[in-house]
Amino acid sequence: MPKFEKHLFICCNQREPGHPRGCCDPAGQAQLQFLFKQKLALRGFKKRVRANMSGCLDQCEHGPTVVVYPDAVWYGRVTADDVEEIIESHIVNGKPVERLMLPEECINASSCPHRAPKP
Repeated sequence: MPKFEKHLFICCNQREPGHPRGCCDPAGQAQLQFLFKQKLALRGFKKRVRANMSGCLDQCEHGPTVVVYPDAVWYGRVTADDVEEIIESHIVNGKPVERLMLPEECINASSCPHRAPKP
């Protein structure tokens, strides 16, 4: 089997209701990951692009979070309505969806303007 062309990691981490950092998958059903997987398969990407559930990507304030590798493109506040656009623009045409991209200064940073201060 050839290598995957792209690998999507969809945060499915859960936190208790009301947690100050938020939660990417409050229902705990991985619906966003399932939708990516389903729509990628319908587009013929089943063996070429993988959509995996991920644990915490430490971008909770921006959740739900999706990261696309090998491009290292991080998306935040992704909804079911964004899945088709990400697939069409980024996966099919190689153009990341800028309106959903996380600011560079927020990725893997110890602080971010969106992160709630620690009590």
